Amino acid sequence: MHATATPFTLHHWTEHPHRERRYFGWRGTSPDFGDIQVRYPAPPHLPNARTAEARGGFLPVATFESRGAYMDELVQPTLNGATLRVGDAVVHLRRNRWAMTRRGRSLHMRYLGDRYRLTALDRRDFTVTREADAESPGAVVTVTQSGFGKRKHLTVRTKGPAVPVDIALAALFSGVDRSVLTRRGAVRAGFSRVFHAWADS
Repeated sequence: MHATATPFTLHHWTEHPHRERRYFGWRGTSPDFGDIQVRYPAPPHLPNARTAEARGGFLPVATFESRGAYMDELVQPTLNGATLRVGDAVVHLRRNRWAMTRRGRSLHMRYLGDRYRLTALDRRDFTVTREADAESPGAVVTVTQSGFGKRKHLTVRTKGPAVPVDIALAALFSGVDRSVLTRRGAVRAGFSRVFHAWADS
């Protein structure tokens, strides 16, 4: 198990291969965990689905896929209709859409014997927390975004003894639409659900 990891930076990138859709992502090198790459939308490109993927270095491959009627219009997967995988394991997801506090709106995850929590600090910044248990004091990975355009980058800082899954999840969620975890995003999502329900009726 690692001690508190050295902070590192992920830089934004984009590519548009010939006859393929444009994709985006983040990439950089952690002194403790090696080269890291995040890509979205990641293949396979299925109808009404979007996927983000994080891989590289000593990290397990992590993917986040969401499905829905309006997914083809989006670049990033959303927290609705989502499936999270780390390696071959499916991660159990739970969140309270109606919570009033930032902590209450967090996405809760259970991976094997560990419990995690994704919490939005604001529109761009977030934390991934592995909760303490009898075998570990837990860890908190904080991801903050800076810069604009081609100079946009993420700084990743860890408090506590981080393990590869902690970093994989933090990197992965940089490629996921986390807006519903903020108060403003939750309100917009609520109005959107009401509108679509009215339009479909």
